[in-house]
Amino acid sequence: MVTSVTSLGRNGLYDWLIQRVSAVVIAVYVIGMVGYLICNSDLDYATWSAFMGSVPMRIANTLMLFSVAAHTWIGLWSVTTDYLTGLTFGKAATSVRLVVQMAIALLLLVYILWGLLMIWGGA
Repeated sequence: MVTSVTSLGRNGLYDWLIQRVSAVVIAVYVIGMVGYLICNSDLDYATWSAFMGSVPMRIANTLMLFSVAAHTWIGLWSVTTDYLTGLTFGKAATSVRLVVQMAIALLLLVYILWGLLMIWGGA
């Protein structure tokens, strides 16, 4: 069995499982937020700020942030390995794929750090 160093899990099964679990987390979060917004249609800034500033919501937002990042990484890793191949880029395919994957990883890292700063404060 071949293990890729740029994949998130140890092999395809772990990547598949991480993507499915992250999809469930995202779905539960979205359903919960839509439910909250429907039940509290007369929200003002103070109520919304108190809701988002509570520890359970900070934990939920952090979990959502990591789930979106993991889901995105696995999906885009699959796309880049499927479409940035020797058929499309010739001998430069591996280099192009690694540069694109490094750019995606860097962007995801920036988004995670920025998200954590927004969720847990610091500004």
